[in-house]
Amino acid sequence: MTDLDRLASWLRCPVCAADLAPVDRLVLGCANGHRHDVNKRGYISLLGGSKHVGDSAPMLDARDAVLEGGLYTAIASALAAAVPESALRILDAGAGTGYYLRAALAARPEATGLAMDLSPAAVTRATRSSDRIDGLVADTWRPLPLHDAACDVILDVFAPRNLPEFARVLEPGGTLIVVVPRATHLASLRNGTAMLDVPDDKALDVITAAAPLYALQGREHVEETLAVDEPLRRALIGMGPSAHHVDAGTGTGTGIVGLPSETRLDVDVLHFSVRDGGRSR
Repeated sequence: MTDLDRLASWLRCPVCAADLAPVDRLVLGCANGHRHDVNKRGYISLLGGSKHVGDSAPMLDARDAVLEGGLYTAIASALAAAVPESALRILDAGAGTGYYLRAALAARPEATGLAMDLSPAAVTRATRSSDRIDGLVADTWRPLPLHDAACDVILDVFAPRNLPEFARVLEPGGTLIVVVPRATHLASLRNGTAMLDVPDDKALDVITAAAPLYALQGREHVEETLAVDEPLRRALIGMGPSAHHVDAGTGTGTGIVGLPSETRLDVDVLHFSVRDGGRSR
């Protein structure tokens, strides 16, 4: 059963920015008369007119195969360790299936989470995976339908970043944790396939862009050799943005045959605190 009061406590009306509250069974509304239906699967869609496309069910299946298979456990562990002990409200922006959010919540038993993603299928999986997770379908690039200072921590793992909006919805001094790939991340799979390239120092680009609003607290390098068979190679290719450009299910155009049985997990985990002086209202 969806906890409408808890779901509403994160949100503001995307039309007028007034507080939302339960007004009927599976309906949230504001004092200005705007009404927003809550899906019976336990999430609310406040997407508006976004033209972006979320992850498909096959992409989510591929991500489940990789994440639940333990290949990215090192990332989840580093991320969970970076969540402050005092955190009570954790937003995962680009949550996917909720894997990283569940890792953060496991480390903070008193906390609740909000899984935000462009894909309704992803948010459905995330909310069903834990009764401590609320769900929101929204576009990160648009003004977020969240209260000012709605959360203590934001997780952003291989996902788009709306740094000004993240700063607005974080508590003063709140924590932003960003995971970005290094140039050698999954390099053995990218060579000879249509997978997207990674810039030489993506972490530095993020640090530079964040500097006006956030203070960098740490940069952790996480690397590990991964043993991968053909199904996992297909899943690694099919779970991310490259899936919009290749057919990982058939291997057409991907050059999957003959790829090595090992690849490299190589990412940076960046810890920021929002600068109070940089937060705009």
